[in-house]
Amino acid sequence: MIVYVIIALIVALIVIGVWVNAVQQHKEKQNAERRQELTKQKKIIEESEEILMNSANIPMSKALFTILYQRIYAALAIMAELSPTSKEIKNRLVEARNRLENSASQDTSAENVSLPDNEKQVIALLQGVKKLRSVVRSEHSKGKIDTQVFLNEDKRLEKIQLQVNIDSQLKRGKAARNANMLGSARQYFEKALAIINSLNFTDEYVTSRKNELEDLLNEIMSELKATNATDAKKKLDNEKDDLDVLFAPKKKW
Repeated sequence: MIVYVIIALIVALIVIGVWVNAVQQHKEKQNAERRQELTKQKKIIEESEEILMNSANIPMSKALFTILYQRIYAALAIMAELSPTSKEIKNRLVEARNRLENSASQDTSAENVSLPDNEKQVIALLQGVKKLRSVVRSEHSKGKIDTQVFLNEDKRLEKIQLQVNIDSQLKRGKAARNANMLGSARQYFEKALAIINSLNFTDEYVTSRKNELEDLLNEIMSELKATNATDAKKKLDNEKDDLDVLFAPKKKW
């Protein structure tokens, strides 16, 4: 009888041990998933705030401000559920709600983007626009943005991206031309014109830039022809001078 009791106790202890271990593993899994989700939401907030910090360089509409503020608020709301005792998250959630409610009165920039002077800043501006487009598409795919709003904003950002690409090539070309690097200038202008010719739409900006680029390319072609003609004349004159020296009458001493 005692043997059976001992066996029963051993079995019970094994079962309890297995159950405790399973509970512990489940808790560890939940904590790991919680930390992973908190990290994910933190990255969403950081990405959105980084875009807002760069809004001075990117023309932002009220709709874009609202999208970003809503994104931050939603991420903080999830974090608040995962960490209900965190006062910091609760305070940030209140701040995010206030920013979202005031987004309707947010000042917006002009439609035209100002091209930075520094090449690295131009690249950073393009990367910022691409990241913003990616965020807008992601939010739309989640059903958080009205389709018409998405189409309007994505089209605006596409035009900004296009404008930066064309104007940067135009600026490089003008700088090369001023430095008398006509071949490089022509390549920059031709690249910008190729971008325009690949478009399936036109507007005032596109038409204006196309006309300007075509005029610049015509001027460069004329300058290159003039330069080639001058070089050819110089070469001919030098060859003539060499022949004159070769066949000149020899002096008698």
